[in-house]
Amino acid sequence: MIYRKYIKRILDFFIALAALICLSPLLIIVTIWLHVANKGAGAFFLQERPGYKGKIFKIIKFKTMTDERDANGELLPDGDRLTQVGRFVRSTSIDELPQLFNILKGEMALIGPRPLRVDYLDLYSEEQARRHDVYPGITGWAQCHGRNGLTWARKFELDVWYVDHCSFMVDCQVFLLTIKKVLFREDINQEGSATSENFNGHN
Repeated sequence: MIYRKYIKRILDFFIALAALICLSPLLIIVTIWLHVANKGAGAFFLQERPGYKGKIFKIIKFKTMTDERDANGELLPDGDRLTQVGRFVRSTSIDELPQLFNILKGEMALIGPRPLRVDYLDLYSEEQARRHDVYPGITGWAQCHGRNGLTWARKFELDVWYVDHCSFMVDCQVFLLTIKKVLFREDINQEGSATSENFNGHN
């Protein structure tokens, strides 16, 4: 409890700060690269997500798609807007790095359940909603144990398991498993594409 309530936040802050300093050259290069590849649509996007206790915050991510539209003004399909640069940024999980700023702001943690869509809040069962009893993370227990191959019910079971077993050792295990998955590019989310169905409510 002491780790979860006090130590985890301190560690997250200083690790995120050190990571941002060390990775700043990469972040600058990727920002410029995406700004050009996205045809002026910008290199970042902000989206509302529920955080600790369901409080809404704006998550920061690298933008990997253009804003190109058809003759009717509708956005083109995701596959048509995803650039080669964006595909690389996603496959290496670099698109998640700007969330380090969310950690500095106290909105996220390095490790915790992934922040999902705001419109899912009213769809969770009482048990599933417990995933919001800790701060959302850049990576989490569910991401290391199947991610896109899991059903929604199983993902939420793993999220709640983490809430009940959050500890320094569990966080270390998630960190090491995440490095493995990034290096081998396993279970990469393709945001905006049909890698998993929308959550339509608890069973």
